[in-house]
Amino acid sequence: MKIRFFVLATSVLLVLALTACNSGLQVDLPTPTPEVEVAEEAAAPADQPQTVNSGEILFGSLASLQSAYVQVYQRVLPSVVSITVARTVTTPQLEFPSNPQNPTPDFQQRGAGSGFIWDTEGHIITNNHVIEGAEIIRVTFSDGTSVLADLVGADASSDLAVLKVDLPTSQLKPMEIADSTQVNVGQIAIAIGNPFQLSGTMTTGIISGTGRSLALDSTGAGGLYYSIPDIIQTDAAINPGNSGGPLVDIEGRLIGVTTAIESPVRANAGVGYVIPSIIVSKVVPILISDGDYQQPWIGISGRDLTPESAELMDLPREQQGALIVEVIPNSPAAKAGLLGSSIEVEIDRQEVLVGGDVIVGVDDQSINDFEDLVAYLARYTLVGQTLNLKIIREGEAIELPLTLEARPGEESPQSEQLPGELGSNAWLGIQSVTVIPEIAEAMDLPADTVGALIQQVSAGSPADEAGLRGSFMPIEINGEQVLIGGDIITAVDQINVDSVQSLSHALGQYEPGDEVTLSMLRDGETVELPVTLAERLSN
Repeated sequence: MKIRFFVLATSVLLVLALTACNSGLQVDLPTPTPEVEVAEEAAAPADQPQTVNSGEILFGSLASLQSAYVQVYQRVLPSVVSITVARTVTTPQLEFPSNPQNPTPDFQQRGAGSGFIWDTEGHIITNNHVIEGAEIIRVTFSDGTSVLADLVGADASSDLAVLKVDLPTSQLKPMEIADSTQVNVGQIAIAIGNPFQLSGTMTTGIISGTGRSLALDSTGAGGLYYSIPDIIQTDAAINPGNSGGPLVDIEGRLIGVTTAIESPVRANAGVGYVIPSIIVSKVVPILISDGDYQQPWIGISGRDLTPESAELMDLPREQQGALIVEVIPNSPAAKAGLLGSSIEVEIDRQEVLVGGDVIVGVDDQSINDFEDLVAYLARYTLVGQTLNLKIIREGEAIELPLTLEARPGEESPQSEQLPGELGSNAWLGIQSVTVIPEIAEAMDLPADTVGALIQQVSAGSPADEAGLRGSFMPIEINGEQVLIGGDIITAVDQINVDSVQSLSHALGQYEPGDEVTLSMLRDGETVELPVTLAERLSN
């Protein structure tokens, strides 16, 4: 049973097994023959056995470890915060209340969690479930400073949220970030947080596992089930109040964000789950810039290709990969032409399907099992990005392009990010929507006009410096409010753009520093502007 907490503090228990021994253990040495008229004792020959004090050796080792822990705590604590929230809970009313004149009143529910400082602009990172539904969010720093915070953005699918506080730069010490892909099982892990509202609590342990999946509490649109991939497992103690806090390495750098535990008793049982820093570093900058994050979706269900399945498909038993079991209709996978399994066989007395495509690579990354595929999507891809899939179909190796879409239920009709450009690190700095006939007509353009209408231009971005114009006039289309009046991008270096996705794909071919020429419709006239793409700013 997985349990989410409004508290985060990961505790790692390092067990040092010490062999019992006498602190004054000595090795008997031969007695030297005394010499006449010697002023001081002669030193023992170098090759003669020396006195050994095992207690001193053990004490020295423990003292060094203790000193390292103290230094990590002192380094990390100023970056860790405690978070308290308040939300209004509506009391369900009885169909036939005993006193209709005095209905049961609503009440304020309070919760607590942890977080850490992301940058000197005042952004604070925590779990989405810590602040979800909160009307009041208060952040308390290690020096006792307590301020109200605003919610900048949140993503339930990665259980991350970004808050903002108004404090001088001198009071903000950002957390250093480690590369979680380099984390190894057995590595020391340290959690500092707010368990049971005991602020500044430090617990220690090790990395117990990597590449886990954490099932979300609810299903997605259409009854589809999702999970957070690439999760790190630790035996560091995570208790109510630890959620949202940092798990760090022995150098005090962020490994990940503690988020849940496996426990039947709502307390630490030695199995804690942590969102890895590589996903945090990918999602947080987009939450800061856009307020939300769209999860990339491929649209398949599948499993690892086992030796038995490979043999039944006339493949070598040692063949590895992700076997596609089902392709969701109208999904990116369906549009790319991927095939699911349709042959029913019995393996280990269970009926399973085989015969579908086997994904063995994405771009330049090998895929050895289904978790590899899910982790690659979570770590490195964004909506609108086109992948090159390497698959085995009926024994033959082929390649197929696939363009990722937003997970069902997460599409943003008002503003679509350009994930393709983010995936290549080349940044233009706009939000846009695909031009549809209703938008074209509202802007006094022919109904067959196509392109990407700029909604917003990020301050200081390449688009801003080049003079691109965002939209400003709100209209309602199909029940959704959309801004119009901005530039419509129709081509990049003479490559036609007919949608946000095609613009994203076109920009994804460039690198930071490249200059591109954008063809645009501005006030009904065609204009061209040169833009030098930059590297997206991140921590």
